[in-house]
Amino acid sequence: MLGWALTFLVVALIAAVLGFTSIAGAAMGVAKVLFFVFLVLFAVSIVMHLVRGRSPL
Repeated sequence: MLGWALTFLVVALIAAVLGFTSIAGAAMGVAKVLFFVFLVLFAVSIVMHLVRGRSPL
């Protein structure tokens, strides 16, 4: 998912350089959404790790 966010970020940067503002805005919007989804999933995985704790050896 992070790969998709980076892909859309690169597309947005290229579009911004070329002056296609509507394409850049759409790509940046998608990149922002994917970034926040990734961030939420990361936070959930950390919480689940803390809740489950370590397994006994």
